[in-house]
Amino acid sequence: MKKLWICCLAGMALAACNAGNTKKELVNGVWQAKLHRADGADIVFNFDVKDSLGKKVLYVINASDRLLVDDITVTSDSVFIKMPFFDSEFKAQLTGDGKLEGQWIRHLADKDASIPFTAVPNTAERFKPGKPATTQVTGRWVTQFLDKDKSSDAIGEFKQTGEVVHGTFLTSTGDYRFLDGIMDGDTLRLSTFDGSHAYYFTAVVGKDSITNGRFYAGIGDHQETWTAVRNDSAKLPDERTLATVKPGQSRLNFTFPDLNGNKVSINDDRFKNKVVVITLMGSWCPNCMDETGFLSNWYKKNKDRGVEVIGLAYERTTDFEKSKKSLTGFLTRFDVTYPVLITGVTPADPEKGEKTLPQLTGIKGFPTTIFIDKKGNVKEVHTGFSGPGTGEHFEQFKADFDRLISSLLAES
Repeated sequence: MKKLWICCLAGMALAACNAGNTKKELVNGVWQAKLHRADGADIVFNFDVKDSLGKKVLYVINASDRLLVDDITVTSDSVFIKMPFFDSEFKAQLTGDGKLEGQWIRHLADKDASIPFTAVPNTAERFKPGKPATTQVTGRWVTQFLDKDKSSDAIGEFKQTGEVVHGTFLTSTGDYRFLDGIMDGDTLRLSTFDGSHAYYFTAVVGKDSITNGRFYAGIGDHQETWTAVRNDSAKLPDERTLATVKPGQSRLNFTFPDLNGNKVSINDDRFKNKVVVITLMGSWCPNCMDETGFLSNWYKKNKDRGVEVIGLAYERTTDFEKSKKSLTGFLTRFDVTYPVLITGVTPADPEKGEKTLPQLTGIKGFPTTIFIDKKGNVKEVHTGFSGPGTGEHFEQFKADFDRLISSLLAES
């Protein structure tokens, strides 16, 4: 009996030891993540963890978009996830029940900002509906956002299947990318996260109007109200009219350094007698990410036709080395082979247009795309970019882009 008791004690001790040494893992599968704002409006998103070539990778999920994140370090119970763009990262710890708890940190130009973060494995749902959808949000909506005394206009486009809703907001300077969510009764819940955008929208949907809207953005306490009215024929202002060239100043004249410090000018021989596409962009800008992905692939296929592309980067700092660091990873991810130049001017500078491209009436948003003919004259200036999150608008953009380039190449 005494031996049996000793064996039992030994077995219990071994079990306790094994339980204490249980390896904590970043398990494969779909996780539900939350950024916990101080006002309680958690920003929810999903990511899918996988094994790839002996290491962990994950894909941030927003509707049909899958953003690859392949810089993940797991050390004991600590997990470090560096986002591929926008200089942000997660620092978290695996808990005893396999969850993640930590912080999402954004490295801004002059400081860091952070917000508490948790994630639960094996949870594919984004929002848990409390009741079946009682209304249909599919369609096109004229939308107004109100931030204190300042308002801005947009067009919401949504598609609902059962309770699931995907869509975006279109604006004159770009779109809100891929929004993902549900209809919970008559309440719309949408969110997105890509390392820069961290948005949560909620509102009450009626037959032809959306009311009681709230828009929660980012790490701080920023929020806006919004309303919308159904209008399937609504249109945004023509993107070609927001910024133009000044009368009599159709030729640009700039020289900026590339990432290696070499000066590149629009007047260099490389660009003479060619159609040139100039994109005003920044590594901090999600819509610029979408346009860079498009332009990089397009340039490789079309550069032998007599077309060149130049990127002019407006980074959040005037420090060349810091700007170079931010741009390097951004451009590497998209395998950009056309020159990208650092202007040394920030997007927040109210004189950014005069300091860099004084021939324009101004820079109204990022990205802005300038089309130059073979004689060196500006033919069109397009403000904003309708990315893949806009569906048919992105397809129309690509068709219009190809049509414009072909017409410029055909000119003598």
